[in-house]
Amino acid sequence: MTAGGEGGGPGRPPDSGATPRPGVELEQIAAQLRELATAKDRLQGLLDAVLAISQETDLPAVLHRIVTTAMDLVGARYGALGVLDESGGQLAQFITAGLSESERGDLAGIDFPRGRGVLGHLIHHPEPLRVDDIPSHPASTGFPPGHPRMRTLLGVAISVRGTIYGDLYLSERRDGRPFDRDDEDIVVALAGAAGIAIENVRLFEQIRDSAEHFQRLLLPTLPDLHPFTAAAIYRPALAPGHLGGDWYDALWLPDNACAVVIGDVVGHDTRAAAAMAQTRSMLRALLFDRFTPPSGVLTQLDRTLHAITDLPVTTSCLARIEPAEDGWRLHWSTAGHLPPLLIGPDRHVAYLHAEPGLPLGVDLGQDRPDHTRPMPAGATVLFFTDGLVEHPDHPIDHGLARLAELAASHVDLPPDDFVRFLADHHPGDGHDDMALLALRTPHD
Repeated sequence: MTAGGEGGGPGRPPDSGATPRPGVELEQIAAQLRELATAKDRLQGLLDAVLAISQETDLPAVLHRIVTTAMDLVGARYGALGVLDESGGQLAQFITAGLSESERGDLAGIDFPRGRGVLGHLIHHPEPLRVDDIPSHPASTGFPPGHPRMRTLLGVAISVRGTIYGDLYLSERRDGRPFDRDDEDIVVALAGAAGIAIENVRLFEQIRDSAEHFQRLLLPTLPDLHPFTAAAIYRPALAPGHLGGDWYDALWLPDNACAVVIGDVVGHDTRAAAAMAQTRSMLRALLFDRFTPPSGVLTQLDRTLHAITDLPVTTSCLARIEPAEDGWRLHWSTAGHLPPLLIGPDRHVAYLHAEPGLPLGVDLGQDRPDHTRPMPAGATVLFFTDGLVEHPDHPIDHGLARLAELAASHVDLPPDDFVRFLADHHPGDGHDDMALLALRTPHD
């Protein structure tokens, strides 16, 4: 057989369909495996990002989380989210991430972008935008003085219910390469989840605002309690649509005593809120009908609730501030409630620990004890519900001690400011509603 014949001697040209050498084939397989691993990591990162965004319940927090998670997914050094105004033609907010302290300092005094230049291009043309060289883009208008150098850009619109809500901007991959199609695809996917998260938070806020408004309609405006000064505040829990059973009340009685009550109906729904309203109304009627000690009023309230309603268990503290020879006397009885906190004019604090009695709705046969304590001129007594001090990571004594410190250090504030400060800086975890009422005796 001659050279180059069917025997495939050295002179025969290689067959174009020849099997790749084993080393080349292994390299190709390894490359494909790396691509699959990268795709898997990116998909997992996207899923983690969607989960993290969906857990936020505060709009500023969710907007910032969208920016930072997008940066993490594509390895971008800078990120921003521009929220459009109602007209949809310019930016009303601009949330940034990635700027160093020195870079932020260089931009101090410069207003945030309103949506001109390349940023504006995305507003008016909301398709995904990838730019490899920002200064050479036809829409570029340059950067303001002090702005960090940025060359590359990836922009994606975020829509909520079919309306463009804002635009997500990313700049400068940390590896120095321009953004690619894979980056665009994953950020587009994130933007879709971001729109859902934004809508959920907005619905959450609407429900929370409606629930809070309804709850406040059930609570009274404190009347003039002269010569005392008093203030009360209610704060709903952080949970969406949370309706609580916390309430307060104060009124001047015909026998020249001032009645104060704080209470908490078990539950966090409309039934608890309705029970709170019924209980408060019944208690008001009983206070005007009989001038018995607080224990007697609570006993009759318990019997009345048991006879004509089917209400949840309720804790309460009822007090009368009564005239005494040397000023005023606090006369109170509790139904399983936390003790009041007395802050003297010298800032000395004392919880009025005493036999608490059983909550309402537990046992009608048990006696309810009464307690008395002198109230000096200029003293403040604070009534509150457990949401103010409860925290799952600490025993309740920790919360009570912290509340006493806060109250002692800020008791000189006017009552309205005093209760607002305690509600703003409470040691609780915020997952239960809270009510507090402070009453101050006049100075000599």
